[in-house]
Amino acid sequence: MDSTFIIEKSVVILVVFAFTMIMAMYSTWAERKVAAFLQDRVGPNRAGWGGLFQPLADGLKLFSKEEFTPNTPNKFLFVVGPGIAMATALMTSAVIPWGDRFHLFGRDILLQATDINVGILYVFGIVSVGVYGIMIGGWASNNKFSLMGAIRAASQMVSYEVAMGLSIIALTMMTGTLSLKEISAQQSGMNWNVFYQPLSFLIFLICAFAETNRTPFDLAECETELIGGYHTEYSSMKMGFYLFAEYANMFISSTILAVLFFGGYNYPGMSWAIENWGVNIANVLGITALFIKLCGFIFFYMWVRWTIPRFRYDQLMHLGWRILIPLSIFNIMITGIVILRTEIAAYLGF
Repeated sequence: MDSTFIIEKSVVILVVFAFTMIMAMYSTWAERKVAAFLQDRVGPNRAGWGGLFQPLADGLKLFSKEEFTPNTPNKFLFVVGPGIAMATALMTSAVIPWGDRFHLFGRDILLQATDINVGILYVFGIVSVGVYGIMIGGWASNNKFSLMGAIRAASQMVSYEVAMGLSIIALTMMTGTLSLKEISAQQSGMNWNVFYQPLSFLIFLICAFAETNRTPFDLAECETELIGGYHTEYSSMKMGFYLFAEYANMFISSTILAVLFFGGYNYPGMSWAIENWGVNIANVLGITALFIKLCGFIFFYMWVRWTIPRFRYDQLMHLGWRILIPLSIFNIMITGIVILRTEIAAYLGF
């Protein structure tokens, strides 16, 4: 492994990490602006033009707040909980293809931290670890409301991961690969998977709301019942880590939705742009196209939050186990029949 390759990958990883942090930070500003727009208010407008420095002010405020640790025998786990939540939120971006490639200094630089052939399994594995951050934090808080919020979050995420995984099975049956880069490449020329797997996309979208603990699935931090849920006892930047992790997860899940179902970095006329404008300009436009798609999903997250009230917990579990999972299994059966239609017809003598 040469040093140039290590430098190249290090730069890509640092850029992706910085971009994820900036997007998570400014998603808090966008959330407040979207809420103000939907409710006919002004929103943040003091810190900088249009309130653009508000996330920096909020970060400074969190850093300067008093560090409070409850009377708990698990002080180490109390600190580890938000760290796990934040780490898993950032690790997921490693397998996302942000573009095809740049040709610089005589080298082709892939716009992806790492391309593994089981990228989707990696995403599910990291997401499933994220529940430990919430569960550990709620349990180590030595607070019954935090513990109930953590139990709610754990059962909710486990339940909806089943439906999410089943919805992706139908997609992988059609694409024949688990590599996110290969799935993106197959969708060139508006050949988007959402046109072939609309039910899979709908199930994945609903489960993404539940996995990120966003309204109407934010029962884990339901303030009318549980004060603040699993992060009731947290303050300063430990609280900030949980909030950052939520917005980072929202950003990553929006990107994965765009990659799996909406072509990722592909856009109409991309092959023509490569031939006439060159690889670099065409891929800058591809990164821009991916950014527009994921920002559309982030706006949708926020729109739903300020439009739909949260479910009761029994409704949430009913939707997950008795509606989404059977729908996912039905979608797998239909996809299998369509893929094997020729063999089935021949077997039946048609």
